[in-house]
Amino acid sequence: MGSITSYHAKYYAHELSIQHADNGVDRLSQSLFDASVDLNPHQIDAALFALNNPLTQGVLLADEVGLGKTIEAGLVLCQYWAERKRKLIIICPASLRRQWAQELKDKFNLPSMVLDSRTWSNLQKEGVYNPLNNKQIVIMSYHYAARLEEKLVAEPWNLVVIDEAHKLRNAHRESNKMGQALKRALNGRKKLLLTATPLQNSLIELYGISTLIDEHLFGDDKAFRKQFMAGSGDIQELKERLSGFVKRTLRKDVLEYIRYTERKTVTVPFTPSDPEQALYDGVSAFLEMEESYALPKRHRHLTGLILRKLLASSSYAVLNTLKTIKHRLETLRDENIDDDFLLKLIDEEDIETDYLDEYEPEANEEPDIQPINREQLDGEIQDIERFIAQAQAISSDSKLKALLQALDTGFSQMAVMGAQDKAIIFTESRRTQEYIAQYLASKGYDGQTVSFSGTNNGPEATKIYRQWLEENKGSDQITGSPQIDRRTALIDYFKHHGKIMIATEAAAEGVNLQFCSLLINYDLPWNPQRVEQRIGRCHRYGQQFDVVVINFVNQRNYADQRVLELLTQKFRLFDGVFGASDDILGSIESGVDFEKRIQAIYDTCRTQQAIAQAFDELQQQLEADITHRLRETQQLLLENFDEDIHDLLKIKLDQAEQRLNKVTRWFWALTRHQLANNAEFNEVEHSFNLAESISEGAPAGSYELLRLNGEARIISPHSHTYRLSHPLGEHVIEQGRTTHTPIAGLIFDYQQHDAKVAVAEQLQGEAGWLRLNLLTIDALQTDQYLVFTGLTDDGVLLDGEVCQKLFNLPGKVAETAVNPATQPEILATQSQRQLDATLSQAMEANNKFFQEERQKLEKWADDKALSAEQALQDTKARIKALKRESRQALSMEEQQAAQKQLRELERQQRKQRQEIFDVEDEIMGKRDQLIEQLEQRLKQKTDVKELFTIRWRVV
Repeated sequence: MGSITSYHAKYYAHELSIQHADNGVDRLSQSLFDASVDLNPHQIDAALFALNNPLTQGVLLADEVGLGKTIEAGLVLCQYWAERKRKLIIICPASLRRQWAQELKDKFNLPSMVLDSRTWSNLQKEGVYNPLNNKQIVIMSYHYAARLEEKLVAEPWNLVVIDEAHKLRNAHRESNKMGQALKRALNGRKKLLLTATPLQNSLIELYGISTLIDEHLFGDDKAFRKQFMAGSGDIQELKERLSGFVKRTLRKDVLEYIRYTERKTVTVPFTPSDPEQALYDGVSAFLEMEESYALPKRHRHLTGLILRKLLASSSYAVLNTLKTIKHRLETLRDENIDDDFLLKLIDEEDIETDYLDEYEPEANEEPDIQPINREQLDGEIQDIERFIAQAQAISSDSKLKALLQALDTGFSQMAVMGAQDKAIIFTESRRTQEYIAQYLASKGYDGQTVSFSGTNNGPEATKIYRQWLEENKGSDQITGSPQIDRRTALIDYFKHHGKIMIATEAAAEGVNLQFCSLLINYDLPWNPQRVEQRIGRCHRYGQQFDVVVINFVNQRNYADQRVLELLTQKFRLFDGVFGASDDILGSIESGVDFEKRIQAIYDTCRTQQAIAQAFDELQQQLEADITHRLRETQQLLLENFDEDIHDLLKIKLDQAEQRLNKVTRWFWALTRHQLANNAEFNEVEHSFNLAESISEGAPAGSYELLRLNGEARIISPHSHTYRLSHPLGEHVIEQGRTTHTPIAGLIFDYQQHDAKVAVAEQLQGEAGWLRLNLLTIDALQTDQYLVFTGLTDDGVLLDGEVCQKLFNLPGKVAETAVNPATQPEILATQSQRQLDATLSQAMEANNKFFQEERQKLEKWADDKALSAEQALQDTKARIKALKRESRQALSMEEQQAAQKQLRELERQQRKQRQEIFDVEDEIMGKRDQLIEQLEQRLKQKTDVKELFTIRWRVV
C-alpha cells in the first residue's frame, strides 16, 4: 500500500478504537488482533455470546474440556481492556491462579496480579493503599475472595470471571457460606462463569449456578423443582430459558477445526527389593496406629495421607520426612512444644496446596493428647529411629532403575513418531525430585535435566534464570515478576536446551509444554483431576504428536495396582483422543476427599481380598454418581442440535479472518504514517526501529507487528511485540484520532493500489464529496458508529462500503484549497438522513434487548407466584392426608391429636390464601420497579462529531 493522508489516518484510528455496537466479529476486533492464539470459530462465537446483550447480568460458558474456555474468557477480558473497562477480576480454585496469570500474559499480553493475604500485606507495606485498584487484572482464590467480601462489594467491577463455576452450584443454599459470601460480594456485577460440567448430579445445580449470575433468571428453588423436576418437568421451557445465558460447545462439533492427537499409555512394572518392602510395611503399620504422637491429632488423616504418598515416592523422600518427625517428637518430649508439622511438610515437599485449601478442621476438634505418655512417646521415637536406619541401609532403588527403562522406551517411541526427545517427569515430592536429578546425572543425563518446583529458587534454577534475563534484556519477554519470569526461563531452557524436566505438582498448573510428547508419572496421584491436569500440560492445543504417558506399577502392592486400574478403566485418563470424560471428573466434588477414600482402603484393608472388595465398591459408587436418566436430560438441555452449526462456525471464522486482515492493514498503515519521522520501517518483515522513545512505556528499539494475515508471528527475542494495546500502539491511535483534518481535496490513486477494487475502479476519473461522522449513542451501553456519506458530482450516492473502499487506496492531499462554501446542500441532508437511519437501527436493537429482559422478568414473576401457590397446594395435600389418617385412627387420643393438627393446618391454609394476593402484589411491584429501571437505561443520549469533509477525486 502506498502513502496515506491524515484523513486516512483519522479514519483508520477510529476504526481501530471505537466501541462497535453490532454483535458481529467487529466487536472483537481489538482482542482478536491482540491475542496470540489460533483463531477457532467456536471461541469467537462464545466470546460474542458473552458480549451480546448489554442488559444481561452475565453468561455461563460450558464447553467440554479441551475446547479452550480460558481463551474464550481471555478474548472477552482483552476486549474489555481495549474498551478501557479495566476493573476486572478472576476468581478460581487456588491451584489455577498461576495458570490464569500465565495465560493472560502469554496469549493476551494482559497485566495481572495473583492476590492473596501475603501479597496484599506486602503491597500495603509498599504504599499501595488498595491492592484491588492496582491497574491490573486481579486473580484470587474462592476462599480468599469470600474472606474479602466487604472489600469486593465496594469495587465497581466491569467484569467478574468465575472459573470452575460448578464448585459453586450450591450457592443458593443458606448453608453454603462461601457461595453466599461471593453472591453478596459480587451482586449486580457482570459475570462470566466457566465450567465443563454445569450439570452433574441434579437439575437443581443449574438453578444454583444461575443465582450467581442473576437472581431473576428463575423464581426460587421450590418453583424450579415444581416446574422442571416434578414428574416429567417442562424440559423444553428450561432449555429455552438456559439458551439465554448458557453456551456449550461439544468436541464433536469442532473436529474439522481442531486436530486432536491421541494419548497412549505404557505401564512399566517394578518390584521393590526386600529391604524396600520391609520399610514400606513397617511405616504403613505405624501409620495405621489408632493413637500416635507422630501424627498431630488435628491433622491426622491429612498428614497420614501425605506420608503414605511420600512412602510410595522414594525411600529418600520418606527418610528425610522421618528425620523431621523424629525431631518433632523429641521437641515434644523435651520442651512440650508441638510445631505445625503439616505446614512444614507441605512446604518442604512442595506438595500441592489443595490439601490446605480443602482441609478445614472442625471447630470442636480435640487438642493433641495431654498429658504426655512418656513411655508411648519414647516407643514411637525408637520406631522412627529404626525406620531411619532401614531407609539409610537401602543401597539400590528398584523404581529408579525402572525409570531408566521408561526413558529408553519413551524416547524410542518419540523417534518413531518424529517427535523431539523431551520428557517431563512428575513427582509428588521435592526430595524425590532432587534424588531423581542426581541419579539421572550419574547415568548419562548430566547437563540435560532441569528441575521445576513451586519456588524455582535453587542454585541451578537461579543460574538458568540469570542467563535468561541476560539473553532477553530489554525485551517484552521480561515481565518484572520474578516468580513468572523464573518459570518462563526454566520452560525456555527445557524447550531449547534440556532433554528432561523433573517437576513437582507446581508444573501441573499454568505450564504449556505442547513441544513435549512424553510424560512420566514417577508418582501417580490418587486424584484423577490432578492426573488430567498433568497430562493437559502436554496434550493440548498446538501438540503435533501423540502423547505417551508412562506409569509405574508396584508388583508387590495390590492396592497400587488397583489405583492404576481405577484411573485407567473408570476415568479413561490415559488412552484415546480426549482423555477423561467431563461427567466422571466433574462428579468428584473434591479431589482431596477422593484421595481420603483411597487412603482409607490402604489404612483398613489388610488382605488382597479386602482391598479388591473395597475398590469394587468404590467403582460402583462412581458409576452411580451420574444416572442414565440425568445423562439423557443433560444431552437434551445442553447439546446443540443445529445441523448448520458447522456452516455457521465457518462463516464466523471467515468473517474474523477478513476483519483481522483489515485491522492489520489499517494499523500498519497508520503506524507508518504517524511514525514516519521517528522510525525506520521494514515492509517485508512488518517491523520498525524506533529511534527514540516518544511515549511512556514505549522505549526506543526494534518492534515487530504481532499479526500478519491473521497468524501469530514468531517474535525475535529482542524485539518488542507491537500490538494495539501496547503503549506505543495506543499513542499512535490517539495521535491519529486527534489529528487536524480541515476541509480539503483528496486524490485517491487507484493506479498505485496493488489489488483490484472493482467499485474504486469504476470511479476512476470521477469526483465528488464525502463526509465522515462519528455517532455515539449512550443507552444500554456506549455504542459508536462511523457513518460515511458520499456522492459524486453527478449526484449519485455512494454507500458506506464504497466509501470505506476508497480509503483502501493510497492518496494525497490536493494542492488546491477547497472553499467550504462550495459543499452541495444535499451532502448535509444525506448525512443527516444516514445518521437518523443508523440511530433507528440502534434503537431497534436496544429495544430487542429490552424486550428479552422484560420477558425474563415476567417469567420470574410467574415463577415466584407459582412458588406461593405451591405452598398452599402443599398445605391442602397435608390436610387431605391428615383427614384420611384421622378416620383410620384406632384410639381417641390419636383422633384428638389428628384433629388438633388439622385445625392448625386449616388456619395456615386460610392465612396462605390471604397471603397469596399480598405476595402477588409484592412480586408485581418488584417486577414493575425492575422494568422501570430498564426503561430508564433505554433512554439514550446521542452525540454526532464530524471527523472530516473532503472533496475527492479518483485517478
